[in-house]
Amino acid sequence: MVSLQTPVCNFGWKAPDFDLPGVDGKRYTLQTAMGENGLLVMFICNHCPYVQAIRPRLVRDCRELRDHHGINSIAIMSNDPADYAEDSFDNMQKVAAEFEFPFPYVFDASQTVARAYDAVCTPDFFGFNRGFELQYRGRFDASRKETAPEGVRRDLFEAMKQVAQTQKGPLEQIPSMGCSIKWKSE
Repeated sequence: MVSLQTPVCNFGWKAPDFDLPGVDGKRYTLQTAMGENGLLVMFICNHCPYVQAIRPRLVRDCRELRDHHGINSIAIMSNDPADYAEDSFDNMQKVAAEFEFPFPYVFDASQTVARAYDAVCTPDFFGFNRGFELQYRGRFDASRKETAPEGVRRDLFEAMKQVAQTQKGPLEQIPSMGCSIKWKSE
């Protein structure tokens, strides 16, 4: 398993559009996913221990960002399920239901969206203001393959709350770390 870190936030970078199928049978675009104050685009998957370590907290934080701060979230799964059956569309549906995802969970079968975003790992977080300008590309919290202790700083939540209030992200951001995107062999 390859562990990678995300690059530094490219403030103001414009979010590439997408049109992807969700596990709920609907299709989602960048515009339909956007919240009143911003959008969190997350590249996640089912099998990655880095994602598994934060899933309950991610659900909590995304629900709070949506309900109290006008920040919507969308989770994109771009791994090749041919090599990772746990990441199949059927299993995406099961995980979304089990954890009661408060956000669309969509499948990037062609991997073109992951490439357009230069996503490198799961989880990889892209926090945009309402103008679709990148304001956060950092970690969720201090969790790695194990869940960090209760009470650690909620890096992603605090950053997106700031985006909701000011439309600007924090200048200092700690990169996210996770499993490499599982690219299709070319």
